Amino acid sequence: MPTYIMLTTLTVQGVQTLKSNPDRLREVNRDVEELGARVVHQWATLGPFDFVNVIEAPDAATIAKVSVALGARGSAKLQTLTALEIDELLGAIEQS
Repeated sequence: MPTYIMLTTLTVQGVQTLKSNPDRLREVNRDVEELGARVVHQWATLGPFDFVNVIEAPDAATIAKVSVALGARGSAKLQTLTALEIDELLGAIEQS
């Protein structure tokens, strides 16, 4: 299944929600599953992004749906990157 990296920065609203309800993080992960994707790994980070998530989704349309649904809540700004296994990248290079 394709893998995506989602970089998340909380808005002021998101920080307030997290502070008042820390379990909201796990609830969001369940929301992601209901949208057809799966959070494989999740880290809280220091720096320009508050969270780094590794997400599996069947296709780009599904991860786009996840990004739009989460972003529409107003609690976070998201950047989503497509991730390729190194062997997949090398195979593509060898075929060209």
